[in-house]
Amino acid sequence: MSDPYFQMLFADRIGGSQYGKGTEIYKFEKIKRAKRQALAEHPERELLDFGIGENDAMADETVRRVMAEEISKPENRGYADNGIAEFKEAVARFMQREYGVTLDAASQINHCIGSKTALSMLPATLINPGDITLMTVPGYPVAGTHTAYYGGIVHKLPLLAENNFLPDLGGISPDILAKAKLLVLCYPNSPTGATATREFYEQVVQFAKDNQLVVVQDAAHALLSFDREPNSFLSVPGAMDVGVEVHSMSKGFDMIGWRMGWVCGHQRLVSAFADVKDNCDSGQFIAIQKAAAAALDDESIPRRIHAKYKRRLEKLVAMLQRCGFQCDMPGGTYFLYTPAPKGLEGGPTFENGEAASQYLIKEQSICTVPWDDAGPFLRFSVTYVAADETAEDALMAETESRLKNIKPVF
Repeated sequence: MSDPYFQMLFADRIGGSQYGKGTEIYKFEKIKRAKRQALAEHPERELLDFGIGENDAMADETVRRVMAEEISKPENRGYADNGIAEFKEAVARFMQREYGVTLDAASQINHCIGSKTALSMLPATLINPGDITLMTVPGYPVAGTHTAYYGGIVHKLPLLAENNFLPDLGGISPDILAKAKLLVLCYPNSPTGATATREFYEQVVQFAKDNQLVVVQDAAHALLSFDREPNSFLSVPGAMDVGVEVHSMSKGFDMIGWRMGWVCGHQRLVSAFADVKDNCDSGQFIAIQKAAAAALDDESIPRRIHAKYKRRLEKLVAMLQRCGFQCDMPGGTYFLYTPAPKGLEGGPTFENGEAASQYLIKEQSICTVPWDDAGPFLRFSVTYVAADETAEDALMAETESRLKNIKPVF
């Protein structure tokens, strides 16, 4: 079959004339294929899925009730553009209550259709061809992808256990810093589970000022902090002068799929984001914004979610330790990032995290996500579906039985 006439017209950013012809398979597609294989070859064996990265529960009933009421109101039918005042004011109250951060609702907050869209749009406000975005790895790649789309360059900062999974800002060469415009952080960090100290944020503020760059802090997991009180980059003196923070309603409020978040921080940066956003979308459905505002004003919701995922992580860590894994309770998120096994006692060896992950899925029906950006690691998520603690315990017992049976070697 011959190529369509427009094959030569595809933009270089997505592969140019070779778009659609590549054979490389994305990591998460490999996982999906392996899961399908395991289910087909072992229909009798339950798939133990620790690979999902989205909350397993529906949004709180009170939030759904507000949505049900607002969805039929004619005044909510129109475009929301850059957001309604009711949502922004709820965000301002939330940021003050949870983090002691004072924001002007009208000028320092703007909603986004999920934090993913914000991270994709923010590079458009700053990046020109040849500019550099500093990004931690492993991590969420969206801001880097869009940096490249605009002709920019991504400089990766590895997150290593010996540095508490914080980037080594002092190790960046002057040549890189001279072209850097953006520093993208994510704490509590996905996937390592590390949290950031106030001292680190203070270092970041000074680093940004010294090198005249903008900080984007991805706070999607902000409310899931276990080793310290949830904190905000913007609570540190000077942070408001150098950047913005991107928040999500997904993780901390069980609003996966509602696509609701916000960008907050320096007024001029928020305004620049709003200008780009205004040319990309016409705002989230107003009824969703009003339901999200109600969720933000109910501090009991994130407390319950925090307690559930902390409990599940404690069970997971204890179980994996009994199976030989070298892991500890993460500082935050609902992810456990742990070194991958090198092989099995008397069995195969694994060259990297992906090989270990593929074996566990295909041969043991245990799904994890591999990360090989800074060493071979596996990421376990505790967002598996379990109706109650009894179901959680049963899943832990079955996972432990299978892992002990194969005897992983580290």
